[in-house]
Amino acid sequence: MNDERSEQHINLDAFNDHGEARASLTWDEYFILIALFTSLRSKDPRSKVGAVLVNREKHIVGTGYNGFVREADENFFNWRSDGEWLQTKYPYVVHAEQNAILNATTSELADCSIYTTLFPCNECARIIAQKRIKDVIYLSGKHMELDSRKATQVIFEASGVKCRQMALPPFETLAQSVVKNLFP
Repeated sequence: MNDERSEQHINLDAFNDHGEARASLTWDEYFILIALFTSLRSKDPRSKVGAVLVNREKHIVGTGYNGFVREADENFFNWRSDGEWLQTKYPYVVHAEQNAILNATTSELADCSIYTTLFPCNECARIIAQKRIKDVIYLSGKHMELDSRKATQVIFEASGVKCRQMALPPFETLAQSVVKNLFP
């Protein structure tokens, strides 16, 4: 698979490794943090997932989070994850990656990158590959042992989609950095 397994850690320090002042977040840091904040729109109490689509010019062309079908009466659904399949959330939730693609400001997504808080399932992977999105950058590899995630790896390898995982610093570090940089 085209998966660069070495995690890229987000460095939110005001200084780089050489003691020089950092100008700003990298593009990857910026977009993965937007995906993280987008995930907070989800009403799912167990799994909040966000995704951001970015074109070659580093412009955001779509965002999405996991949720029920737009404008549907949510009283018909629930957020249960166990029990009879039709009584769970699974047949009814639109995934973050799907929403980002469906809500994109353009239909031409070839060579775009998608930043997502969770490694995509095989259903999302099919759509990502079909739209010729070239890069998947994700935070969590939760559920990698599932067949659906193994199928994702096969789909991405067969279609040339590159994957890499990023890692956030601990929340305390993140909060301290934001406070330190916003209120010096």
